[in-house]
Amino acid sequence: MIMNLLLVDDDVLVTSALKMILETDPEICVIDTGSSGAEAVSLYNRLLPDVLLMDIRMKEMDGLEASRRILKEHPDARILLLTTFSDDEYIVKSLRIGTKGYLLKQDYEHIVPAIKAVYSGQTVFGNEITQKLPELLHKKKGYDWEGHQISEKELSIIRGVAQGLSNREIAEALYLGEGTVRNYLSTVLLKLGLRDRTQLAVFYLKHEDTDL
Repeated sequence: MIMNLLLVDDDVLVTSALKMILETDPEICVIDTGSSGAEAVSLYNRLLPDVLLMDIRMKEMDGLEASRRILKEHPDARILLLTTFSDDEYIVKSLRIGTKGYLLKQDYEHIVPAIKAVYSGQTVFGNEITQKLPELLHKKKGYDWEGHQISEKELSIIRGVAQGLSNREIAEALYLGEGTVRNYLSTVLLKLGLRDRTQLAVFYLKHEDTDL
């Protein structure tokens, strides 16, 4: 199946280079390009692409505001943000808005795999951004985990996942068996309606950081 992709970046050279890279993959068709947030909103509403790949820093309306407007009208929109800046505020805002990923432009070898992952319903990050998540997760305020019937033990395991710990490391820290941790994780994912560890870490970040 061919994936229809909309590409928006205010740098013409970047747009041209990305379009060439993307269209070398037979599963991706760049159906149109834009150069501003306002154009992204207009093109999205008209074309309804499978995935929107968009720069964050653009004049007049940036990618975050464009994402917010698009997702308000199309909650299921798959938006992957692309930037040269690994900015903490941008990362957190993009997650809270509901975009499906955040990649650095210099992480170019991962762009095509990331687009395909987003198309399949996953949430993705570049390597450098993934390393930042544990640091961002330290800004915590009380979320109503009890509303999801999440116990203190389960919350401790969620925190471990968000900090990038393996099942074995979580088991050692909590004095549990590794199999027990796996069972807890399966239960937690079911309670929260999530698919995998990445989505669990993202959920934790979105609901525990309220400084925005």
